[in-house]
Amino acid sequence: MRRQRLLQVIGPGILVAATGVGAGDLATASLAGASLGLAVLWAVVVGAFLKFVLNEGLTRWQLATGTTLVEGCVTRLGQPVLWGFLAYLVVWSFLVAAALMSAAGVTMHAILPLAGDGPSAATTDKIIYGALQSLIAITLVRWGGYRLFEKVMGAAIAVMFVTVVTTAIAMQPPWGEILRGIAVPTIPAGSASWIIAVMGGVGGTVTVLCYGYWIREEGRGDLADLTLCRWDLAMGYTMTAIFGLAMVVVGSSLGELEGGGATLMVRIADRLVEIFGTAGPVAKWAFLAGAWGAVFSSMLGVWQSVPYLFADLWQLRTGGTSSKIDVRSRPYRACLYAIATVPMLGLILFDFRSMQKVYAIVGALFIPMLAAVLLVMNGRRDWVGERNRNPWWLVAVLASALAFFLLAGAIEIRDSWFNA
Repeated sequence: MRRQRLLQVIGPGILVAATGVGAGDLATASLAGASLGLAVLWAVVVGAFLKFVLNEGLTRWQLATGTTLVEGCVTRLGQPVLWGFLAYLVVWSFLVAAALMSAAGVTMHAILPLAGDGPSAATTDKIIYGALQSLIAITLVRWGGYRLFEKVMGAAIAVMFVTVVTTAIAMQPPWGEILRGIAVPTIPAGSASWIIAVMGGVGGTVTVLCYGYWIREEGRGDLADLTLCRWDLAMGYTMTAIFGLAMVVVGSSLGELEGGGATLMVRIADRLVEIFGTAGPVAKWAFLAGAWGAVFSSMLGVWQSVPYLFADLWQLRTGGTSSKIDVRSRPYRACLYAIATVPMLGLILFDFRSMQKVYAIVGALFIPMLAAVLLVMNGRRDWVGERNRNPWWLVAVLASALAFFLLAGAIEIRDSWFNA
């Protein structure tokens, strides 16, 4: 009974962690660590903290008003918000789904090659495995229901967390440099896009909105559940931060990962064999198991959660309300089938490294938008009540998030201009 109660408490938080930790953390953090070293660690911590703050804000809005943040934005700010967000959601969904399929295919190629060795074989395996795992995910979501989804996600995050963190510790990293990388924020010249990508990837982006739908599945519907949700989110994002830090440590220990490409997972796994010597094969397969758990759980989470958003927007389009979403409804199923099939084109059209970076940056654009929305929506006492308004320190955090992304964008434009 006690174990069951614990799982009920941390369930949605685990889903947030498992969905947010995937292609974004695994590929982007490892590539950033290989390119920038441990100097990027602070971005992982800040990114996870910002996602906690944002998710707490949207949860506070939902429990205070009884409406999802999406419904609140549409009803309070007008129909243009609906159509603008719907357009953004379509673009983001294609990019993130294609990136997840690519990452899932690359990881399975590293575990069990089908077409042999070499870049062309890796690309072929990426397409086959990516498509196959997408179909498996859609089957679990469509016919397994929320409870099966929750159990599979819990198992996947346990595998990915234990194996990847253990791998990072076993590499005996320089702990002094790790502490400096966390405590002293730096943005090396030309690195702003990687910093944004890391912060955008860690902990998810658009998928943070889905926490509101998951707590409805758990029966949390009023302000009495807010403290429970805060603990739930704190545990989820703490795990997210630790995993992201571990991936940067692994990437920085491996040195430059030349070219990225569809053989990235193979390069990392083979480099681990070289580093660990006789224990190399164990390290290799442990890392690959954790990598697969991270990517597949993220895919499964996105496949299950994004259709909630689409179905919510579809109901609001016709003047309806965002009551508990029926996963058997046509809008939910249509979005599920589309997100699991149409982005398969991305497996053919884009290379792995470029896809990871582009989707992470596009996702990061959502962070300042959400911060601005929460500054407005949770700043009105007539909307959320005096007790649920943003406190002064939270206003400062949200404003700082907006300022950071404006500054990071300006730095990147400056570096690109002078390097042109």
